[in-house]
Amino acid sequence: MPFANPLKHLWKQGRTAANGWLAIPSVLSVEVMARTGFDSLTVDLQHGTADYADMLAMLPIVQQTGATPLVRVPWNDPAHVMRALDAGALGIICPMIEDAADAARFVSYCRYPPAGMRSFGPVRAKLAWGDDYGEVANDEILPIAMIETKTAFDGLDAILDVEGLGGLYIGPSDLSAALGHEPGFDHRGPEMLEAIEHILVSARSRGVPACIHCMSPDYAAEMGQKGFSLVTLATDARFLQAGAKAALERFSALRDG
Repeated sequence: MPFANPLKHLWKQGRTAANGWLAIPSVLSVEVMARTGFDSLTVDLQHGTADYADMLAMLPIVQQTGATPLVRVPWNDPAHVMRALDAGALGIICPMIEDAADAARFVSYCRYPPAGMRSFGPVRAKLAWGDDYGEVANDEILPIAMIETKTAFDGLDAILDVEGLGGLYIGPSDLSAALGHEPGFDHRGPEMLEAIEHILVSARSRGVPACIHCMSPDYAAEMGQKGFSLVTLATDARFLQAGAKAALERFSALRDG
């Protein structure tokens, strides 16, 4: 039976995916995150601390728990995209997509000919997903374009017209800076909420899943209720920092109080 992307199946059910973000290149921290029950997990090769060898060790751990393995590549570069796919990623999040031409190139890197220009060599992907991988990969791989610049925001409709686009991902920190606001996450200001709503409505009107990076579970749940198909709940590094800080503060209060 051909493999199917679990994230696409979840979206067909009308559910919002809870995505975890992996900034720490440790097999132990990856397994901790993977066993928590996230629907998908993203290895961050742009601002995270993992390299290709780390990613190659991390993706099988994600896969064995049933979560969909995603990778954010450093740039819209065919070498980065194709190597991540050959390693077994079922979706690529690509930063700094500026316009329709960028988006079209990105999608083509994720598709085998004649639909795209991806070179055939799924070394680990075929082991992970089966001998029929090459036959169905074009339908199952998710090319997810990040919207985080003013140029992309202004040219959103043209980007959404690109055939084969698997989703849009809002990078709130870069987007807020690009639109003249303080960089950050979980925005409550009316102008940023309006910008986020515009991207969401535009994507949904074209049948393209919309995704957003969040910091708190409350904000993520709110974005899911608004109609986002995927919400990221912070990062492994932030979870570690927050847990350690809370424990130490509690201990200090009891010790010194």
